Amino acid sequence: MRLFQNNGLSRGFRAHRARANDRSFADCLNSFLDTRYTASHILQPVLAGSADAFYTNGDDETLQGLWARENGLAGKSLEQILLAQIEHHRTEVFYNLDPVRYGTAFIRQLPSSVKKTICWRAAPSGSADFTGYDLVVCNFPSILDRWREKGCRVAYFLPAHDSVMDGYAAARREDVDLLFVGGFSRHHRARVAALTAAASVSGIRALFHLEDSRLTRLANLLPFVPLLGEFRHPPEIRRLRAGPLYGRDLYAALASTRIVFNGAIDMAGEDRGNMRCFEAVGCGAVLLTDAGRYPPGFADCETMVTYASADQIPRLVERLIADTEWRSGIAKAGYAMVRDRYSKERQWALFKELCD
Repeated sequence: MRLFQNNGLSRGFRAHRARANDRSFADCLNSFLDTRYTASHILQPVLAGSADAFYTNGDDETLQGLWARENGLAGKSLEQILLAQIEHHRTEVFYNLDPVRYGTAFIRQLPSSVKKTICWRAAPSGSADFTGYDLVVCNFPSILDRWREKGCRVAYFLPAHDSVMDGYAAARREDVDLLFVGGFSRHHRARVAALTAAASVSGIRALFHLEDSRLTRLANLLPFVPLLGEFRHPPEIRRLRAGPLYGRDLYAALASTRIVFNGAIDMAGEDRGNMRCFEAVGCGAVLLTDAGRYPPGFADCETMVTYASADQIPRLVERLIADTEWRSGIAKAGYAMVRDRYSKERQWALFKELCD
């Protein structure tokens, strides 16, 4: 199978990632893959360097510009470059993690070598059209139901354990008691309430690594503008705030804390299982997260700990810190579960089944 996987970069990661000048496409791509950004979603043949697999970030002007320059296509648009890469690769299966940018209109332009098109989308996307794809996949059944209602064929698919995490898990240290890494927006009301409750626990070492929305960043810069008050971090959260983390920096932080705190955002009903769940247990920490329907293997008080409401959070944090045996047992069980059940080999086997 000649696989082509396309991805997109978050605004925060773009700002975070350092760039070097005058590099080749191959060097730039290898440097990106080494960051392990979104590695849970990158398929095994790409990470293994298979000659049949091609990977790129189709919204990355630097990376794509290097390929275009090396192949006599300088000055072409990002869409034209991506199409040229697919044709050059003689792609048979196109797997796209950035379908809002490259939707049905793009799929209709693909060369005849492409026999299967699959996209990952784990969020509502307004009027975006994915009906041109053979499959829309993610691990949130309620979101898949919405795409099915819009005329898409859908299938359940999951992130996987990045084996690079094993080195971080093996070298664990517990410098922090409680860690959160994720986005912050006034629209994430349940998450903000949960973070505020977690921040209220006294006498612990806690850090919240936040990727803030644009309005939140502006509100924090202009604290005396009343109209921006609803976008500002609550005081309890502000005192624990640190900058966002990605890839290996994220892995290192997850491997240096007792508890990884997680809070879903309001988009998938009771469905749970965002990428942070896989990363937290994969780096050997105990996951404290909100109750709901999780992927198989994620079980309360067995491989993670869940809270039903924000007022339960302080008590659970205190117990997890005080009861080392309980915390350690759950963390070890979660790590063993995710390494086995959600390995890259199993992810790739399931992907091949979807293609068949």
